[in-house]
Amino acid sequence: MKEHDGGPPRHPLDVVVVGSANADLVVQVERHPAPGETVLGSELAVHPGGKGANQAVAAARLGARVALLGRVGADGHGRLLRESLERDGVDLGHLRDTPAASGIAMIAVGPRGDNSIIVAPGANARLTEDDVLEAAALLRSAPVVSLQLEIPLPAVLAAARLARRAVLNLSPAVPLPDELLALCDPLVVNEHEAALLLGAPGEPDRQAKELLALGPRSVVITLGADGAVVAEGGAVAEGGAVAEGCAVRAVPSPRVAAVDTTGAGDAFTGALAWRLAAGEPLVRAAAFAARVGAAAVRRPGAQDSYPTMAEVEGL
Repeated sequence: MKEHDGGPPRHPLDVVVVGSANADLVVQVERHPAPGETVLGSELAVHPGGKGANQAVAAARLGARVALLGRVGADGHGRLLRESLERDGVDLGHLRDTPAASGIAMIAVGPRGDNSIIVAPGANARLTEDDVLEAAALLRSAPVVSLQLEIPLPAVLAAARLARRAVLNLSPAVPLPDELLALCDPLVVNEHEAALLLGAPGEPDRQAKELLALGPRSVVITLGADGAVVAEGGAVAEGGAVAEGCAVRAVPSPRVAAVDTTGAGDAFTGALAWRLAAGEPLVRAAAFAARVGAAAVRRPGAQDSYPTMAEVEGL
């Protein structure tokens, strides 16, 4: 295994993304199959994806200086992923080639842009705590480190410990150790991920308070076309049930015709991380990120759909 010679990092960095890079295998379907059912779909399309790579490209396309720490396979999909990231100016000095297949995401997209996704992690599962520690100087150099959970949890925790500010997107949703929760600023979840972490669904405002009571420094719940809810500050109530006195704010989203929601959450998180790195308050950063997410659903694919700053300003 060798580290890719991506040249010296561009300093100062805005965001370091520690996460996955996958090849997205996408099929359009008229409806999603029921268990045991077969449906016919469109021709197979292959796009660069993965939550880590998506967030890196989303931020870079908006103008952020971004580096990606992760692993790809020494295969055709790995070459596709590298070429895509390089085109958008992402620093690849810490993207490692791995003697395993690159990660794959199998995506079925319905007629309303809704999707179902199965991920085979491949090389992403080989990212280790040692890989992260070897890149400690890189992580400490950026105002924000953006994290997701398509890579092993020990690597995520190691990166969060080194980060000046850790933004964690709880996707795919898994239970988190208290130490990692306490390092999140913010913890970013959608409604389904919030319900899994809390054990039950609920109203977004209350979910945000209950999530804040679990220990993160701030929380963002994304609501798709309805924007997001942001919670920060306050004290944990007796028994740790609800964070009392915290500020909960609703963030609207522009109304657009959704073509494909694949990767929209990553576009949101990448944009959020960049604006936080620029020093914006969380609510303002989330409002900008909601506009980026809305712009992304207007085109098919994940990275292919991500907007430039000019497109966001024109939304």
